[in-house]
Amino acid sequence: MEANIGKFFESVGNFFTGSEQIPWCERDIIAGCEREVAEAQKGSNDEFFKECLMRLSWSLVHSRHPEDVLRGIAMLEASVSDANSSPLQLRETVYLLAVGHYRSGDYSKSRELVEQCLMIAPAWRQALTLKKMNEDRIKRDGAIGIGIAATAVGLIAGGIAAAVARKK
Repeated sequence: MEANIGKFFESVGNFFTGSEQIPWCERDIIAGCEREVAEAQKGSNDEFFKECLMRLSWSLVHSRHPEDVLRGIAMLEASVSDANSSPLQLRETVYLLAVGHYRSGDYSKSRELVEQCLMIAPAWRQALTLKKMNEDRIKRDGAIGIGIAATAVGLIAGGIAAAVARKK
């Protein structure tokens, strides 16, 4: 019960701060998708198996665990090369790849993939939202980098000034 209350307050806080808008996926859901893929491998048709793999990929890139996200990225990259994909399937796969790269901290790669999605579907709200999230993260990381560099320069200048003052 307390865990659910904590998740509720976290989601409300995220809503008001405008942070993370991409859903998270828990490990039990991933395990269910993995079982589904294993069962589909045994005797289902190829289309159903691909759907199961797509659900597993979705759950992996939405995981809170970096190793799951990286595994999802690898699965999606392998499926992008499928020449039999429809534009809708390609759009979904590339979008999930963008989510995976966003979650792994590679915002520029995520932004590049979102641009590919928007070439297929220019008004797709999910992709537009992810594009804005990427741009915000890139700006925020740039500002943090500038702040760190300015601090380093200040420390070096202070050290030099202290050394000069000590010699006099």
